[in-house]
Amino acid sequence: MGEAAVPVRPGRDWRGIVRKDVPAGLVNAVISVPDGLASAALAGVNPVYGLYTSVVAPIGGSLLVSTQLMQIATTSASALAAGQAIAAYPESERAHAMFLLVLLVGVFLALFGVLRLGRLSRYVSHSVMTGFLTGVAAVLVMDQLAPLVGYRPSGANELLQFVDLIAHVDQFDFATLLVGLGAIAILVGMRRSRFAAAASLVALILPSLAVAVLGLGSVSLIDDVSPIPRGMPSPALPDLGLLGSQLIGAAAAVAVIVGIQGIGVSQSVRNLDGTPNDASRDLLAQGVANAASGLFSGIPAGGSVGQTALNVSVGARSRWAGVAGGVWMLAIVLLFPGLVGKVPMTVLAALMIMAGVGAIDLGELRSVWRTGIGALLPMVATFVATLVLSIPMAVGLGVLLAVLLFIVSSANEVSVRALTRGPDGRIRESDPPVILPSRATTVLEVYGSLFFAGARRFEEQLPDVTGASQPAVVIRLRGRQRLGVTLIEVLDTYSEAVERAGGRLYLAGLSESAALQLQRSGKLDPDRTVDILRADDALGSSTGHAVDMASAWLANQHRSNEP
Repeated sequence: MGEAAVPVRPGRDWRGIVRKDVPAGLVNAVISVPDGLASAALAGVNPVYGLYTSVVAPIGGSLLVSTQLMQIATTSASALAAGQAIAAYPESERAHAMFLLVLLVGVFLALFGVLRLGRLSRYVSHSVMTGFLTGVAAVLVMDQLAPLVGYRPSGANELLQFVDLIAHVDQFDFATLLVGLGAIAILVGMRRSRFAAAASLVALILPSLAVAVLGLGSVSLIDDVSPIPRGMPSPALPDLGLLGSQLIGAAAAVAVIVGIQGIGVSQSVRNLDGTPNDASRDLLAQGVANAASGLFSGIPAGGSVGQTALNVSVGARSRWAGVAGGVWMLAIVLLFPGLVGKVPMTVLAALMIMAGVGAIDLGELRSVWRTGIGALLPMVATFVATLVLSIPMAVGLGVLLAVLLFIVSSANEVSVRALTRGPDGRIRESDPPVILPSRATTVLEVYGSLFFAGARRFEEQLPDVTGASQPAVVIRLRGRQRLGVTLIEVLDTYSEAVERAGGRLYLAGLSESAALQLQRSGKLDPDRTVDILRADDALGSSTGHAVDMASAWLANQHRSNEP
């Protein structure tokens, strides 16, 4: 058994904050240097913007999160989506478009939090998220192959660019490739050792020193792409003249991506003081973090699975580890901007490639693959769409396909069973009769969703009334809080058919809300065609009462027919 966690009161145990959270914040800041630089490069903007994000986003977000150990940091998925969103802007406007996009992402996330939309994450299927995250990882790897080898491919999407890259192996810069492979070798080697936490930092420093010492002029540095300014920028409102429907839509999509990943972090980390996690409050916190990032020339940020796991592993105890990480990063930006500019772009590419490879969960892929076609199709469709379309379109396509498959599978899983009581008193199920028996009671149990197509599937399985005389039908609807319009129409049509045969329909086990729906619909006249029996806390009580009523009704009909 592990040692029990000691409850922490965030903001009051200052001794624990200094002893645990401040050192954890330093580790977070050091790791955020390569991650922030690489994410900004992936987004297609000055890498220093990733460092600005790593200053303000952890501070603003950590003060508000309910999941106290969550680390709000740059992520490859949000950076990739943001980079795609601003790719159409002229290069002179791209940075300003990014800042405006990030501010809008913050507004959307904050709105999601205020509206308590954290609970809506349950409607994004696991197969869609698996396909999306795998696709993002694959795109990330392919996108970073170009700076890794020192060649810029052409093509409308990552697949075509990858093909062009492979076709021009002879144009790779050998020195650039060698430095990048060296960084990858360091990452692979150290991550299997007890120094794994420092792997990214060492892989950043050693190849950079090698390039400087050996004078490898063909290796592109951050300073060659975009010089690193000294200090932090002043907060400023982005250029609102770039605002348009396309940017707003892209910001909403990036916000959804950040929100879903953040909710995943919220669900995976518990608070040491025992307070519950609130996904909606975490959405609000990430909204504030992104709004601050947009005002301070940053890129999108969100709950990071990797950095949160690192935060826990290095002994963080409260939200103050995140705040301390932002403060440490501020010190790095103010004191060492010149050193940051000497980092080779191929090293950043190596870091992102390894992050992409590590994000591919083969166990989850196998699990979804073996589950069945209903899970496999949305995953594959989302994965392929992520490779050839924009990330927002890919997620939308995957969700749409998952919804369609859910509707189809729900309709196909509807089944109607006949219930009979055996000589031993037990209730048994069997296939319902094809034609209703005359002057007898038929009890039907319904399984599956009865909305939309499911209601029509239910109608197809109901016993035929044609040729029956004075049938009594009991349909159990217990546990259904709401009845769709289609189901009400199906029940109304069936009750009329039963009435024309001289019979009676009984709907048993209805909830108060379902019974009220029937009453408001103006159909299924209880005085003429149907009896409605509400559910109570005793299972089978209303059905038994319906059977007794049907038996009494049949007996009365028999007496009425006697000469």
